[in-house]
Amino acid sequence: MDIQTLKQRYDIIGNDPKLLMALNKAIQVAPTNLSILITGESGVGKDVFSRIIHENSTRKHVRQGRGLISVNCGAIPEGTIESELFGHVKGAFTGADRSRKGYFEEADGGTIFLDEIGELPLAMQVKLLRVLENGEIIPVGSSTAQKIDVRVVAATNVDIVRAVREGRFREDLYYRLNQLSIYLPPLRERKEDIPLLFRKFSSDVAEKYHMPPIVLTEDARTMLMNYPWYGNVRELKNITEQIAVVETERSITPDILQNYLSYIPAERMPAIVPEAAAPAAASQITDRELLLKALSMGQMINELRGEINDLRQMVSRLASGTAMPLGGGTPTQIISHPATQPLPQDDDFVTPEIIEDEAVSLEDRERRAILRALEHNQGNRKQTAADLHISERTLYRKLKGYNIID
Repeated sequence: MDIQTLKQRYDIIGNDPKLLMALNKAIQVAPTNLSILITGESGVGKDVFSRIIHENSTRKHVRQGRGLISVNCGAIPEGTIESELFGHVKGAFTGADRSRKGYFEEADGGTIFLDEIGELPLAMQVKLLRVLENGEIIPVGSSTAQKIDVRVVAATNVDIVRAVREGRFREDLYYRLNQLSIYLPPLRERKEDIPLLFRKFSSDVAEKYHMPPIVLTEDARTMLMNYPWYGNVRELKNITEQIAVVETERSITPDILQNYLSYIPAERMPAIVPEAAAPAAASQITDRELLLKALSMGQMINELRGEINDLRQMVSRLASGTAMPLGGGTPTQIISHPATQPLPQDDDFVTPEIIEDEAVSLEDRERRAILRALEHNQGNRKQTAADLHISERTLYRKLKGYNIID
């Protein structure tokens, strides 16, 4: 099967080289009996690749078992995971009033997909290794081994090599599972694929609910591509569906898009808002926006803490009369009167004295420092934010708050 046919069959959108390499590996290794380890962040589609591997193997026609069995190792309580995987006999423990097959026996002749394998307890890792090496399972409460023929495809979103080094995952099991590995890149490494996925999800919603599809303006498209997408394809799909259902406007601008993308802690979220995309005024906040803000209050608090830290760093540099550009370089002179007093050490955020007139308010001092930095950079906000060591989002809010811009 060629890659294009494979993409159409499994509804895979994208042309990123890393994605295409992963698809090529999956289709090549599918006919073998090698154990496969799929790595990648949550939401990148590891379960889809397990289906690709199984359904393009000779095991897809299995009769005695159930073909492909998917197991989330992180969702099974540690006390019952052995019984869930390998089964148990009647009377093996309290409540075991009958014998029960485990997932491995159910998958006999087919494929078992062990998702989140990195969450498997160490004691179970030993038993899984025995199964992989000997092709035998021993149900809980039994002393008789049962032969099984199961191909294992495992997946994890943790750094499994680091887990091995730290003793949280057995090295011998790692090598037994990793006969061949497939890496699925996060969405932020597939930027050109993001608008394609957005269009596909938008089209699906439009068809399902009989409404016109939503489309992105050029600025909104840029914003979407630069968003970090820590939830990957799953997050993009959810947000696209929300916008398509909630918004009455079919042309999606940065102002609209920002309402759905702004709830990530500042320390993880890069400055992605185009200069033309101003946040909505408080008087224009809708009930929907208020609901989203309420649901995301915890993350908003983290974001504010990040901004306070940004401002503290800015003040430290203002106190010395210079600001170092991001990534190093020559210090930029942004004020002419360095601080004459040390910075306070407590948790209260107090702007140090950066001008001679002590009667000027704390806000005026900060405003003048920002204006001087802007003047030095000839109005370039990106460079001004870099000189002040704050994010563009923080600078933008300060400019709005001090009425420097409309």
